[in-house]
Amino acid sequence: HVQLVESGGGSVQAGGSLRLSCAASGVTYSGYWMGWFRQAPGKVREGVAAIYTGGGRTYVADSVKGRFRISEDNVKQTVYLHMDSLKPEDTGMYYCAVDLLWNSGMWYDTRRYNHWGQGTQVTVS
Repeated sequence: HVQLVESGGGSVQAGGSLRLSCAASGVTYSGYWMGWFRQAPGKVREGVAAIYTGGGRTYVADSVKGRFRISEDNVKQTVYLHMDSLKPEDTGMYYCAVDLLWNSGMWYDTRRYNHWGQGTQVTVS
């Protein structure tokens, strides 16, 4: 079965950096959209970045552009979210997700994605 496992979260001071990892298993890795989302307490889940696995096409939300980037390692079947210059407003639970059905919709639309990881907490103070 499809499994997505996030790691790399933690507590950092403002201005610091983290790299989140999302390891995928149970799926042929290339040819899907994988996204990173985050959710702060009391707020809706929002798209942060997405990548077309094996194709290199990426999107990054305007709110984090210039500070975050998404990348992949095809051999490890892992997608990364590199986060620099972190701000307190970046605090939240970060989830990765994959669209295995080639759904329509924008990359940041949570309804597009059909498998989700359990999340990793990021706290910026």
